[in-house]
Amino acid sequence: MSSKSVEPEQIERWFPRDRQLSYVARLIEPSRRLVGLTRCRAEYFVRLWAYLLLKHLASKETQLEPLSELSVPKGFISCTHREAARLFYAGKERGSDRAAGMIIDKLVALGAIDKVFDGNTICLQINPTPQLVGSEPKSDPPQFKLDAFDPRTDGILVANFLAQNYQWMNSNITAAPHRIARLLRQWAKQYPKGMRVLRRCDNFQPVGFYLFYPTAARSEPNFFLPPRLSLHLSSTQEQDPIAMAEPGDLDCTSVLVRSWSIDRPYMKYSQVCQLLEDCQLTLQQMQEDFPNLCDLYAFSLHPILEQLAVAVGFHKTYPDVVLGISWMYQSIDRFQALDMKTAIASVEFLKESSGSGRG
Repeated sequence: MSSKSVEPEQIERWFPRDRQLSYVARLIEPSRRLVGLTRCRAEYFVRLWAYLLLKHLASKETQLEPLSELSVPKGFISCTHREAARLFYAGKERGSDRAAGMIIDKLVALGAIDKVFDGNTICLQINPTPQLVGSEPKSDPPQFKLDAFDPRTDGILVANFLAQNYQWMNSNITAAPHRIARLLRQWAKQYPKGMRVLRRCDNFQPVGFYLFYPTAARSEPNFFLPPRLSLHLSSTQEQDPIAMAEPGDLDCTSVLVRSWSIDRPYMKYSQVCQLLEDCQLTLQQMQEDFPNLCDLYAFSLHPILEQLAVAVGFHKTYPDVVLGISWMYQSIDRFQALDMKTAIASVEFLKESSGSGRG
């Protein structure tokens, strides 16, 4: 039977609604839920998963039978936005192809699927992460250490997981990882002390990263203007809107959190604590180079990271009505005085990630 026989509107003929809901319930269990995977997104994802699997089976001339379980098809499978709209909105008031494309981009941003353009059509691949397929790693959990950012070995890997944060704001970021890697290596030449990684001890892979950027006094007015004017990692402008201060500058009072992120599979309570406590130590060391540091600024670029920022005392200051983001502010002195384990104990998605207490 050819792949043309699999019609998106008939998905429930091949994978019944009750089986879909069973998978949705499993995917949104607190112990395995992907960060940001709402029930609605889980329902779209399950339908897409089943449809891609059916297309994969049909392409091998297999006689199709209704599915009782979902397996992960290997490789990328074509799926246009029009097909996705027919799949997502079957039996409902018809949604647009563009709306279906936005759902796909959200699932890509969550790490549930990958997307490529093969020159003719969009192709999708299900990501077989433990959260999705329910498998648990058989080896011992990895251990982590804090380390200096190495621009030669860490640049590309860090840039790839940082790029995911900008998909919430702009899904068209094909060239972003390359640009981000170039900027990270450039900043590492200027002030490496403010760039740190959380690294796996077994394979030395960087899974977390932050960049504390000492800001020249002439650039401080940017913190009181719409934050979109200061975006650089996610923009295409070559001129950096915020200048870096040089060590010893007594007029430097501000640090910009230019980036702070942990790769999704490692966004757990323990790792977040490790990285935040290292942030406190790094700020202390930076005050040796910039004795008058007192202000800490950040962007509210990602809804998950914004939850963390609020938990550690950041307050929104100047909003940007165009992009829906905001500047956020916290005093360096108050940030350094926090007990991080206590400060983030109430963050809901970390409760789900840890599956245990906050010891």
